[in-house]
Amino acid sequence: MRTKLIRQVYDWECHLFQIVNKHFDFKPLNTFFRTITHIGGATSMIGLALLLMLCIDRASLPLAYACALSLAISHIPVAITKKIYPRKRPYLQLKETKVLDNPLQDHSFPSGHTTAIFSFLAPIMIAVPVSILFLFPLAFLVGVSRIYLGLHYPTDVFAGMLLGIFSGIIGLQLFY
Repeated sequence: MRTKLIRQVYDWECHLFQIVNKHFDFKPLNTFFRTITHIGGATSMIGLALLLMLCIDRASLPLAYACALSLAISHIPVAITKKIYPRKRPYLQLKETKVLDNPLQDHSFPSGHTTAIFSFLAPIMIAVPVSILFLFPLAFLVGVSRIYLGLHYPTDVFAGMLLGIFSGIIGLQLFY
């Protein structure tokens, strides 16, 4: 029973993956997703955290610290999970997956980019609820970009989102 359910979820996510990834050759989407995916990358997220801490007013500094701490602690469960559950990336498993040249070689579960963007933005979305209107779609699009680019399954992205939000809550609790 459990194995059957796992297989059904995997089949469903492979189908969803292929629906998103099949548009890879559409130039405007390709440019958009290749650009937005970098927002969730380590360099962008660390740079944004530093910029926020340097440029924000004194009263909002605890929120900036919460974002930075959340980003930092979010990478611990990502690293551990990738070691415990060494899931191969979809471009290595699924035929006809479209992927960029020189794709990532590490394991796919969970999505580190998705975890990073959600961990950084979750404290802001919680502290300033109106920001959800534009920050959640941004974070969500980073997650979709990981599927579109052939690097992650939908459950990798979903797990990254949950880890990021959970890290954001912890960071917020400690600093804000």
